[in-house]
Amino acid sequence: MRSIRPSFTARREGSTRRGTSPALAAVALASMLALTATACESGDPAADGEASASATAEGDGGITIPDDIKDQLREHGIDLDKWQNGAWKNWDKDDWLREAEDFINPIIEDLWNPDRMREAEEPDQGVDEGELSGDQGVTDPTPAPVEAEAVPAKYHDNAPEAGKLLFDAPEGTMVCSATVVEDPANPGKSNLVWTAGHCVHAGKKGGWYRNIAFVPSYNDAAMSAAELQSATKEEVAPYGVWWADWVQTSDQWIEQGGATGGDGAAYDFAVLHVTPEEGSGGKSLEETVGSALPVDFAAPAVPGVDSMTATGYPAAAPYDGQTLYQCQDKPGRLSINASDPTMYRIGCTMTGGSSGGGWVATGSDGKPALVSNTSIGPVSSGWLAGPRLGEEAKGVFDAVSGKFAGR
Repeated sequence: MRSIRPSFTARREGSTRRGTSPALAAVALASMLALTATACESGDPAADGEASASATAEGDGGITIPDDIKDQLREHGIDLDKWQNGAWKNWDKDDWLREAEDFINPIIEDLWNPDRMREAEEPDQGVDEGELSGDQGVTDPTPAPVEAEAVPAKYHDNAPEAGKLLFDAPEGTMVCSATVVEDPANPGKSNLVWTAGHCVHAGKKGGWYRNIAFVPSYNDAAMSAAELQSATKEEVAPYGVWWADWVQTSDQWIEQGGATGGDGAAYDFAVLHVTPEEGSGGKSLEETVGSALPVDFAAPAVPGVDSMTATGYPAAAPYDGQTLYQCQDKPGRLSINASDPTMYRIGCTMTGGSSGGGWVATGSDGKPALVSNTSIGPVSSGWLAGPRLGEEAKGVFDAVSGKFAGR
C-alpha cells in the first residue's frame, strides 16, 4: 500500500494575484462540448491513490514542512517558494505530473481571489455527434431539450451541497461544478467532494491539474456579473475556499480520457478530500455548509428512474458561469463504446462549466442521493450525459474515505 502523503500550505506574501484566462479555441459546431474535469485514481487503495496534504503556517507566517514531505517535493523537483511564486505555471511535459502518486496541490493563500474565480473558463472537451451512430450498446433517442432553471438565491437554502470547482490547466484558469457528499468514515463531518474526472486530470495525454479548490455556494446571493466586479471574497465565497489535499479518479479516465471522442466518459468521476484555506473553527466542510448528499452506487437502471436533477454553474454561452442552474428530466441511455458501461442522458440546456455537477435521484433507500455527475454534452446544448456509478466509482470513493477515516 502506498503511504499517505500529507499536503502542505503555502502562504503568499504581498498583493493578491489577479488572473486572466486566455480564450479557449472555438470548437466546431459539429463537435460536442464536454463540460470540465480532471482525472484521479482508481479505487483499489493497494494499487492506486495518492495525494498531498498540508502542513499549516505558523506564527509569523513561516511554514513548517516535515522532512519526509520535503524529500517528496525534492523528488519531483518542486521548490515551495518557487511554486507559490509562479513555478506551477510550468506545464512542460516533463514537469506535468501524470501518475496518481504524483498528485501535488499545495495551498497558495489568496490565489483564488474574486477576480480569478469570476474569470475562470470552461475547458473544451468534444465528441463528434457522428461517433454516436455506430454504437453496439444501447442508446435511446436524443431527449428533447429541457430549459435550465436558475436556482433561487440563497443557493445555500436551495442547493447547499452544490459549489464551483476551480483549477489551473495549460489553457488557463478553469472552472467546473462539484457536490459535497457524505463520508461514511466520518459521519456528519465529511470533507469529501464529488466531481468529474476531467476536472482534475487531463487524461491520457496529460496529468494533474493544479490549484484545485472548491467554493461551496459560490455567489450565494446570485449577484449579476456586473455586481460581482466589486464583490468581496466573503460575498463570492461565503463558506470559504477549500483546497483539495487528496484526489482520486478512475484508472480508466487516466488511461483513456481525452478531450475528443468521449473517451473515458463512462468513468469520468472523481472524489476529492478538501481542507480549508483559512481556519474553519475546526469544522468539517459538511458542518460548515450544513449538508451533504449520500452517494448511491446501486441506483436503478434507466427504466427504474422517474427523474434526475442536474445542478451546476454553466459557463459557456449563453451562460456566464456566475450563477447556479438546474435541469430535471427522466433519463435515457447513451452508449459511446459498447465495451463501456451505458451512461445516463437527460435533456438540459446547461453548457460547459456545469461539468462535474451532481445528478440527484431517489436512491435505492427511497431518499435523495447523488447517482451521477455531468460529463459530456453537445456544443449546441440540449442534453447532458453522466456515468452510471458502479463498482469502479465505489472503489474510488471507498479509497478516499478510508484514507481519512476518523480524521
